[in-house]
Amino acid sequence: MNLPSNGRRVLISGASRGLGRAVAHAFAANGDRVAVHYGSREDEARRTLDALPGAGHVLVGGDLSDASGAADVAERAFAGLGGIDVLVNNAAVNVRHPLAETPYEEWVAVWQRHVSVNLLATANLSHCAARRMISDGTGGRIVNIGSRGAFRGEPDHPAYGATKAAVHALGQSLAVSLAPYGIGVASVAPGFFDTERVADRLSGPEGEAIRAQSPFGRVASADEVASAVLWLASPEAEWSSGTILDLNGASHLRT
Repeated sequence: MNLPSNGRRVLISGASRGLGRAVAHAFAANGDRVAVHYGSREDEARRTLDALPGAGHVLVGGDLSDASGAADVAERAFAGLGGIDVLVNNAAVNVRHPLAETPYEEWVAVWQRHVSVNLLATANLSHCAARRMISDGTGGRIVNIGSRGAFRGEPDHPAYGATKAAVHALGQSLAVSLAPYGIGVASVAPGFFDTERVADRLSGPEGEAIRAQSPFGRVASADEVASAVLWLASPEAEWSSGTILDLNGASHLRT
């Protein structure tokens, strides 16, 4: 099973803006065809789609927090692309909920939402994509977007940190089980990176402290993270299957 270096069929969840948009552009610029998934931001997703270089890209909306919705998104992406070679699990929620300040009912709801989107949607899309790759006999790649917070802790966002740790573990389990089918699975664990969602934090009084987390004195760009995702999805990265790649500018070092 020989995975091509371009011309691949790529589904990216949560690609309407931010990192998902950067990842979509990286694959399209590489000569791949991209299914741009969105949950609720259709207008922004269409802007992402319209700005992609190349042709043959498709737009797929749907609620990944529901198991049947995730399966429907996968099937419509496969139909639009004619199959799948690469899945990038990027869709996620990240809502502030420090325990000492969060009422119990809200705490439960926030945890359920994080588990549904960050973990179960990743698991469900991975199942759909891998089974299609197996049935087609093509092999492929799955790349999960994890987080530095899975290792250093997220005191104000504990459900985010916990579900991203689970995503890392899921990726390693799938890397072992799917290798016989020529499917490589890896994760990236970014630290803080610049997107529209965090622009106000970086420009405000908190920004200096955030940039000081790294000895480089800055945060990553979404394009830097996207470049790593593109490489992990490449034919050359097969031997990196099972890895969790830290992308945090030496702001948190693991042994």
